[in-house]
Amino acid sequence: MQREYTRTRVFMSLSVDELLANNDFHEIVREQSRALLRVNDETPRLAAVFGTQQRWLLGHLAMAQYFTEVARGNTEPVIFMARYLEQVKTLGISSVNTADAFVKEMLVYGIAQQSQHSDRRNRPFVPAPQTIAATRRWVTIHLASLDRLDGGRRLDLLEADDTILPRLHPQIARRAMSSPPLRSPPQTWSLFTWLNNGGIVMDWLMVGIDPVDATIEHVPTQVRSVPELAETFRLSRTHLTRKLREAEAIGSVGWEGSRGRSTMWISRDFLNEYHATQAVKLAIIDSACEAIELR
Repeated sequence: MQREYTRTRVFMSLSVDELLANNDFHEIVREQSRALLRVNDETPRLAAVFGTQQRWLLGHLAMAQYFTEVARGNTEPVIFMARYLEQVKTLGISSVNTADAFVKEMLVYGIAQQSQHSDRRNRPFVPAPQTIAATRRWVTIHLASLDRLDGGRRLDLLEADDTILPRLHPQIARRAMSSPPLRSPPQTWSLFTWLNNGGIVMDWLMVGIDPVDATIEHVPTQVRSVPELAETFRLSRTHLTRKLREAEAIGSVGWEGSRGRSTMWISRDFLNEYHATQAVKLAIIDSACEAIELR
C-alpha cells in the first residue's frame, strides 16, 4: 500500500486492520492455504515435523540462525546447538530438553544434518537441502499473498536475488518470536495448533469455506466424517475427537445433524480468529520486507 507524505512517496508495511479490510482477503488466504496443503501432500514428513505451534517456532528459530550466518557471508554457515538452546531458553519457546530432543529428531529424519565444522564441541548442525527449499517455499507462498493484496513485486525480487532470503527470514522469525498473537494464539486456534498437524487441519477447513454472508453465525465446512478427517491427516481419531469436543464446548464448532456424522460448521468467531491470525502473520512478514526494503 502506498501513502504520500509531502513530495516523498513512502512504502509502509501493511497493518493487520488494512489486511482484514481488504475485500479479497478471504480468497487470498484460501489460496495461501491451498498452497500450504500442496506442500504437506508433497513432503508430509517434513510438514508433520513442524505440525504444532511449538515445533513451528523451534524450526523457524533454527532456520533464522542458519540464514543469519549465510547473510554474514560465512563460508561454512552452521547452527551451534549451544547457541540455539540458549535462544530457546531466552525466548521461552520450550524447555531445553524439548528443544534438544527436537533437533535430535530432525537429525534422525534427515531434516537436519551433522556439520563437519571444526568446532565440534558446540554440536554444529545444518538444515538439509530439502529443509532450506521448504523454508524458501513457505516464504514465497506468503510473499505471493502480500503481492496479490497490494500489487507489490516482493516475490519477483526474491526470485531474482539469492541474497534476499537469508536477509529476510531472520527478520520474519525475530518478529514472530516476539508476537503475542502468534506465541499465544486465540482460544480455538490454540486448541488446534497444539495438535499434531493441527495447523494443516485448519488450513484444510478454511479451503472448504466459501465466502458467505457476514451475518451467518454457523459457517458450513467440508467435514462430513471425523474418522475420514483423522485418516486424511494421519491423526489419532481419539485425540482429534477430544479436540473437536473441546471446540464444541466453547461454541466454535458444531454439527448440522448427528455429531461426527453430518456437516460440521465453524462459528463466525472461529473464522474471524483464523483471519486475524493470518493477518498478524502476513503483517509480520510485510514488516520484515519493509526492514530490508523489499517491495
